[in-house]
Amino acid sequence: MASCSEEDLCCPVCHDVFTDPVLLSCSHTFCKICLHSWWTETKSRQCPVCRVTSEFKPARNLVLKNLCEAFRQRSAAPAPPPVCSLHSDTLRLFCLDHQQPACLVCRDSEKHRGHEFRPLDEAAELLREELLLSLQDLRDGLEGCRLLKDKWAQTEEHVRVQARRTEEGIREHFKKLHLLLEEEEGARILALRKEAKMKSVLMEERAEALSLRTEDLARTIQSTEEVLKASDVSFLLAYKATVERVQRRPPSEPPRLLPVALIDEAKHLGNLGFNVWSKMKVRSSPVVLDPNTAASDLLLSPGLSSLRCGDRQKLPDNPERLRCCAVLGSEGFSSGSRCWDVEVGDNSLWELGVLEDSASTQRDIYSRIWRMGFYHDEYKTALPSSEFAELAVNGSLKTVRVKLDLDRGQLTFSDPDTDTHLHTFTHTFRDKVFPFFSTADEAPLSIVPAKVSVAVGRRL
Repeated sequence: MASCSEEDLCCPVCHDVFTDPVLLSCSHTFCKICLHSWWTETKSRQCPVCRVTSEFKPARNLVLKNLCEAFRQRSAAPAPPPVCSLHSDTLRLFCLDHQQPACLVCRDSEKHRGHEFRPLDEAAELLREELLLSLQDLRDGLEGCRLLKDKWAQTEEHVRVQARRTEEGIREHFKKLHLLLEEEEGARILALRKEAKMKSVLMEERAEALSLRTEDLARTIQSTEEVLKASDVSFLLAYKATVERVQRRPPSEPPRLLPVALIDEAKHLGNLGFNVWSKMKVRSSPVVLDPNTAASDLLLSPGLSSLRCGDRQKLPDNPERLRCCAVLGSEGFSSGSRCWDVEVGDNSLWELGVLEDSASTQRDIYSRIWRMGFYHDEYKTALPSSEFAELAVNGSLKTVRVKLDLDRGQLTFSDPDTDTHLHTFTHTFRDKVFPFFSTADEAPLSIVPAKVSVAVGRRL
């Protein structure tokens, strides 16, 4: 007798094994409660499958009911214990060497000679614990991946914010430059037009005077020529007056242009770009702060030349970002000499110095920093991973000069206002060195712009 599958015993309405099946005149079978619910909902006695109206009371399908109950009993019966595929014996042991279940015959077979066995329940408990540990590692890895994914999403959003903010800064800066250039262009064109108008008026005045002289000379020549054509008596009578008139107007030199009659093009066009640049008062910072290294509680100026402590910002935890209230310069140095001045003003808690090797800023950076600082009315210095040493300073510093001479291995602090030496560290730096700035005060630390000088001459 062929066995029925679960699909053959399912109601077309609830898609579950029939419960109290009833048979319609169209030969379709449904659960009794499913059929009544369908008829109540549709308000008709149609078959849910073929839509044929049933005129008789549905009959109970006892044969199908017995089949469904038998199917349920078979499904609920416990599965027989697994047996060994080689010896058809019940699997009671677990071979630790082969990592597989085994029967008693397997234990005594040549294949498992010298192997270690455990009862199935003990082996299952032991291996479950091991698997749980491995599963915990996977869960930790999954959690780490999720956290990293969130961090990357935050970094991606910050990159968009950075790009937008940087673009706005560029546009704002060039807007000011364009305005300045337009003003300078207008002023220079106005000066040119003023010079052109002045020289045009001068030429018109000289041309008018020349025209008057020309007319006077032409009249004198004409009258003299008429006297010359007169009879002898008339000529002699007019001779004396004519000679006096001619002698009063001696022939003059040909008119010439004035030396400054033309537009001074050299003044307006010569070194135009340099002259405009000189008037723009371009400022250059000897050190540009790197916002990607700035701690989340530091606020940098738009020009990246000033820092102060402020409210904590939501920033990506990128590898180069400092944990403490500090920021690095954007450029590191391996040789040569560099110098920068920092206005400390009324800031009551600051540190200045250099950090060697910024590749691992997540580690303890104070093991690689040479610094000088001001800590609530006390000036101090510190070597990497060492205690602070007090520094005697006369008065109050407003500006600190930091000079780094890598060729001589010196880091010097001084007061540029009084030209006073404060302290010098001597060390041979082997890795790249970055300027270091730190503050826990809302008063700003500002890098003093460098004086820009250009040689305009050429020495032979």
